[in-house]
Amino acid sequence: MYTIKKAKQMVNLTSSFEEGAWKDAENIAIANVMGKSSAHHPIVNARLLYDDMGIYIRFEVQDRYVRAVQTEYQASVCGDSCVEFFVQPKARKDYFNFEMNAIGTLLLYNIVDHSRGPNGFADYSKVPAEKLQGMSIATSLHGVIDPEITAPVDWSLAAFIPFSIFDLDKKVASGDIWRANLYKCADKTSHPHWITAYPISQLNYHLPECFQEIVFE
Repeated sequence: MYTIKKAKQMVNLTSSFEEGAWKDAENIAIANVMGKSSAHHPIVNARLLYDDMGIYIRFEVQDRYVRAVQTEYQASVCGDSCVEFFVQPKARKDYFNFEMNAIGTLLLYNIVDHSRGPNGFADYSKVPAEKLQGMSIATSLHGVIDPEITAPVDWSLAAFIPFSIFDLDKKVASGDIWRANLYKCADKTSHPHWITAYPISQLNYHLPECFQEIVFE
């Protein structure tokens, strides 16, 4: 179980884990490497916080072979160097997949039934851009990255996710339990890899049965 602590001060998305509110957040390593990955296994850590308005998440990545070519909302960013936060609000069947490449391009669906058919997921919707009002993403890398950065490079991505995106029927309270998993991938780079925070039973990030509990402090 991961505990999301309530921020005791303003959260600066561009601050490192050693600064400000992030110092108090619990760390989670994204370190479970799936078998089809290349020999390149980036070191990835994440931390989460929340306040009355939403969730803050920050990823810090020690990487190589970094690529980022997608720039439009809802583009397929998993082919780029990408970090992901899949989260299922309390006592609900549906979940949200926040997929963000190294330059901050976002893909976001609301998925009710993750089983696959000829047209993709059995029941899902693309979250409209207007629903993202108040969300912000901060990255340390900017602009299209192509060709890859082959040398070692540290990069970070942090986001504020308003609770309004989840259409909650009531405010989040201390003790509430959601479910989630966090991922790192880079499907179309020269050194692809698939890495998870919590183990999954197959190479498919859309397995809500493999999500683990996250509790709001």
